[in-house]
Amino acid sequence: MLYRKAYEKLRDWKNNDARKALLVTGARQIGKTYLVREFGLQNYENFVEINFITDPRAASIFSNNLNAETLVMNMTAYLMKPMLPGKTLVFFDEIQECPMARTAIKFLVEDGRFDYIESGSLLGVNYKEVQSYPVGYEETLQMYPMDFEEFAIANGAQGKTISHLKECYDRGIPVNEAVHRSMLDLFRYYVIVGGMPAVVQRFVETHDIGEVLKIQTDILSLYRQDITKYSQNDKIRIKNIFDRIPAQLNTQNRRFLLADISKAARMYRYESSFLWLSEAGVALPCYNVTEPRVPLKINEKNNLFKLFLGDTGLLCAASMENVQFDILGGDLTVNMGSILENVFAQQFKANGFELRYLNRKGLGEIDFILQQGKSVIPVEVKSGSDYENHAALNNLLKVTEWKIRKALLFCQGNVKKGEQITYLPWYMVMFFKQERLPDHLVVHLDQLQTI
Repeated sequence: MLYRKAYEKLRDWKNNDARKALLVTGARQIGKTYLVREFGLQNYENFVEINFITDPRAASIFSNNLNAETLVMNMTAYLMKPMLPGKTLVFFDEIQECPMARTAIKFLVEDGRFDYIESGSLLGVNYKEVQSYPVGYEETLQMYPMDFEEFAIANGAQGKTISHLKECYDRGIPVNEAVHRSMLDLFRYYVIVGGMPAVVQRFVETHDIGEVLKIQTDILSLYRQDITKYSQNDKIRIKNIFDRIPAQLNTQNRRFLLADISKAARMYRYESSFLWLSEAGVALPCYNVTEPRVPLKINEKNNLFKLFLGDTGLLCAASMENVQFDILGGDLTVNMGSILENVFAQQFKANGFELRYLNRKGLGEIDFILQQGKSVIPVEVKSGSDYENHAALNNLLKVTEWKIRKALLFCQGNVKKGEQITYLPWYMVMFFKQERLPDHLVVHLDQLQTI
C-alpha cells in the first residue's frame, strides 16, 4: 500500500468520539476509494461498501422513507451481510450518483449505530443536485494527488533521511551532498511522474516512463469524458480551457489569455468555466495581487491569473513534446520554468496555501506570494544554475512599506541562508506548510467585564 498522509487523518476522525460522517473528496483518480477501503478493512471489525456507479440499483435503498430504522433495514437486506453496531464502517462510494444518500446521512448519523464515510469526485459532489445537505452531520476531507514526500517514500526514501532533511530545513544548514544529489534526482522523477497513485505505482514497479505515460494519457482522456458528463452548458468552453493550459503556461509570463482561445472571448462568458475546472480539482488558478499585504484575498485581481494543472505528471503528458527525456537527461531549461512552477503550485495547494503571484510594473514578477498565518512570504522558483540572480525579488524586498522580512527561493542548489532570502533545494518544498490553527480555541467569558 502506498503511504498517504490522509490515512492519518482518517485515524484522527475515527478516534474522535463526536465524529460525524466523513466526506472524502478530490479530483478523479487520486486514490480516494482505495484509501478508504484499506482503512476500513484494517480498522473495523466489519466493513461494508456500496458503490453507486458499479451498482446503480443500490440507490433504491434511499428511494422511500429516510428514517433511520427503514434505512438500516434496507441496507442490511440489500447487502446480505451482518452489520454490528459500534463495529461497522459503511462506505458510500461515488455518492454523487445518489443525491438522496447524501440527504440521508443526517438521519444515519443521528441514529449512531454505524460509522459512515462517503467518497466522490469533486466533479459530481459539486454539481449533482442534493435535496437537503447534511449540514452539521458531515465533515469534509479534501484529498490531493500524492505530494513529493509521499512519492519519495514510495520510492524508498527512509524515515531517517526525511528527518535529516527536515533538520537541515529547520536549522538552515546544507544537506549532505550525496543525499542532496539523490533527492534532486528523485524530484526530477516526480516532475515527470506526478502524484496520481496508479501512475506512481507503475513507476515504482517498472521505472518505465513509457508505461507511466500510457496511464497518464488514459487519465487525461477520463478528465475530458468527465467534462462532457458533468458540465451542463459550457462543455466546449471548458474543454478549450483545459486543452490550452500547457500552451498557456509555456508563454513568457504564463498568464492565461482568453484571446488565445478566441479574439471575441470575454471573461464574463468564461468565468463559470474556469470556476468549474477549479472546483473539480482539475486546474489550479493562481491570481495576481495588487500588493503583498495581508489579507491577500482582498488584493486579488480576478481577471489576471495563471492556470496550472492539478498534477505535474499530467502536464508533462499533455505537453505533446518529449519533455520527459529532456528532464531525465538533466536538461531543465526546455519548458522547465512552466513545469517547475506547476509542481510548486500543486505542492503549495496540498500544503494548505492559496495560490497567488505578483506582477507589477517597475518591480517585475514574483512567482508566488503566499500568506502563512499573518505573514506574507514571497517565493521564487528557479530552474537554472543562475538562481542567485533575482532582480524582481530584490526590488520587492526594498519596498519598506510592505514590511516583508523574509523570502524563499527554491532551486537546484543546497541550503543557504541569507539575511532576507533563504535558498532551498526544490525537494524541501515538502516542509513549507501553512500554519495550522489550534484544534481548540476556547473563549473564557468569565474574563469579560459585566456589561
